[in-house]
Amino acid sequence: MATTLFFLLFFTPFLYSAAAPNHNAPQDLVRSSCINASYPSLCLRTLSSYSGPTGTPRDLAQAAVKVGLARARKASTYLKTSVTGKSERERAALSDCVEQMAESVDELSKTLSELKHLRSETFEFQMSNARTWVSAALTYEDTCVDGFEGVDRKVKGDVKKKITNVAMVTSNALYMIRRLDESGRLNR
Repeated sequence: MATTLFFLLFFTPFLYSAAAPNHNAPQDLVRSSCINASYPSLCLRTLSSYSGPTGTPRDLAQAAVKVGLARARKASTYLKTSVTGKSERERAALSDCVEQMAESVDELSKTLSELKHLRSETFEFQMSNARTWVSAALTYEDTCVDGFEGVDRKVKGDVKKKITNVAMVTSNALYMIRRLDESGRLNR
């Protein structure tokens, strides 16, 4: 009787934990996926707090692109409404940057659409598109920041801070797309 009671008290928690579903699996995938991202702590922070699905590499790639897209849109709105250039040079740089960010938003939107409609027979082609479009978004973001060389430090600093953050999450999105591509599967 004592042996049976000991067995039940001691081994029941282990049996339960072995049979229980692993609710931390998506978080474990986020952690293991973000370790080698371009910006691991930012990756972990943004994808751990993401409210949508993150249980597969495909989910993570979509989530990372959605985060990048949301931040690109927010930065674009900020540039249009909150930053004003005093000199002709600042206004030109700002106008160019607004245009570059609109292009970045467009590239990220196309990427998200592509990731949502992946098919096994066109997987490689679609992944090539996704990598190309996210790379183009990064180029637009970098070009935006580069356009502020030689302008007032405050304006440049404000813009650089916002756009650099967008570029960092976009870079992490590219990493997640590469991971998905390397897995070679839609649902892994």
